[in-house]
Amino acid sequence: MSSDDGTQTAISTAPVLDTDGVPRGQPAVDGLVQLLNLERLDDNLFRGVSPEVSPTRVFGGQVAAQALVAAGRTVPSDRPVHSLHAYFLRPGSPERPIIYQVDRTRDGRSFTTRRVVALQHGKPIFTMSASFQVDEPGVDHALPAPLDVPPPEVLPGFAERIAPVREYLDVWGRVPRPLDIRYVDDPPWLARLSGPRPAAHSRVWFRTDGDLPDDDLLHVCLLAYMSDLTLLYSVQTTHGLAMGFDRMQVASLDHAMWFHRPFRADEWILYDTSSPSASGARGLGTGHFFSADGRLLATVVQEGLIRLR
Repeated sequence: MSSDDGTQTAISTAPVLDTDGVPRGQPAVDGLVQLLNLERLDDNLFRGVSPEVSPTRVFGGQVAAQALVAAGRTVPSDRPVHSLHAYFLRPGSPERPIIYQVDRTRDGRSFTTRRVVALQHGKPIFTMSASFQVDEPGVDHALPAPLDVPPPEVLPGFAERIAPVREYLDVWGRVPRPLDIRYVDDPPWLARLSGPRPAAHSRVWFRTDGDLPDDDLLHVCLLAYMSDLTLLYSVQTTHGLAMGFDRMQVASLDHAMWFHRPFRADEWILYDTSSPSASGARGLGTGHFFSADGRLLATVVQEGLIRLR
């Protein structure tokens, strides 16, 4: 990840393959870091690209993370982001760069506000407002972490989980794996075999599958990236559905996050998601991120399109 002085994080090139031949480990992590290393075109203008192996439309978590990088590059480093609110407007093409235009909305004594528009073909595909704040003392309380969750070390890895269904996952089974993901509950393609599960939770442990630089903005942006991976699983599992197995269209519509406490994305984080409602071909997912020692790190809410065909 480059800084304003032009320095770059070293990128490893030695291939590390998972048991099914997919790149993983530190080279894959370095590739994800480089993905967030936006090119600065002007003071408030940035350009990002997509991975060589991508689905037919840009992954929403990538756009959110890159937009947050663009916003954060215009804010003093002593003001971490505390919230973001975003809308996915159009599907993005992974074959073309994405231009991120930052509006320096407000610079106050304690808070800084930025608005980012992601553009392709001259049209907005994504908009985000993000708020940054200087560190301040104050009241402190938090939702406790779930108690009935096994540690990640005893859970099977992602390659083992998807092995029986790789042929159904299309490109998602072939993209590099910079994240070590351990499912606590059955993922949708297994949970659907048991039918609908009302009020179901979908919980995963994750961390980057390698070390990250000491860059607070990078770790926050990677959490934004991770937040879009499994958030709508809880909607699908509630109804006994799974994308790729049932005839439905799934897409992120909007996304909001609140960052509560510092963390590192290369340490284990528990992501606990559930769905309070689904109606009108839309499903609402809520999620909480907890550290391995039980601290509440962040909260996310997203509404997604769940259109049955």
